[in-house]
Amino acid sequence: MTQIREARAFAIRQTGYHARVCTREEPPRMEIETSRLILREFTHEDFADVHAYASRPDTVRYTDWGPNTESQTREFLDRKIRRREEQPRWTWDLAAQSRAAGRVIGTVSITITRESHREGEVGYVFHPDHWGRGYATEATIALLGFGFTGLKLHRIYATCDPGNRASARVLEKAGMRYEGHLRGHLVQRGAWRDSLLYAILEQDALP
Repeated sequence: MTQIREARAFAIRQTGYHARVCTREEPPRMEIETSRLILREFTHEDFADVHAYASRPDTVRYTDWGPNTESQTREFLDRKIRRREEQPRWTWDLAAQSRAAGRVIGTVSITITRESHREGEVGYVFHPDHWGRGYATEATIALLGFGFTGLKLHRIYATCDPGNRASARVLEKAGMRYEGHLRGHLVQRGAWRDSLLYAILEQDALP
């Protein structure tokens, strides 16, 4: 367990993130770089890449949205682009761009859910063609690093469908601990759905 914690702490320390310098006319932009990904702000030019996975039924099997129409994907991008200009900012919705391919292969997010308690939530969706390659784990570790060292959060949590074992493994590999089974947690396509709750504390992740 100690070796796993040390390895995870090293990964979080090595995760680079920076806010690009902008002119007064430009909105603030965040980029988080990992070995294989650039987590960055969305642009309207990302439409084709985003719609390629947001429109697929297998992508959204465990989500409470989708599959998207073209109009819904455009509305999604409009919403995310507007949100980055909010002050104060509570949510960072970022495009996960493959450094090798230069294309967006997923969406990741971190949200400050309770500022007074220094608590946040992370989430992710990736194109099915890129499942099983460790991208979601890599992105989640990067978000945790930003959450703890950049946003000074104390606790970060995530939820997933009880049937989505692959997502549960992602959270476990990122160092998050199973904390419970939430009954009737959210509505998914007209039916109540349970969720598994995972979380990690700053002292679990950082030396």
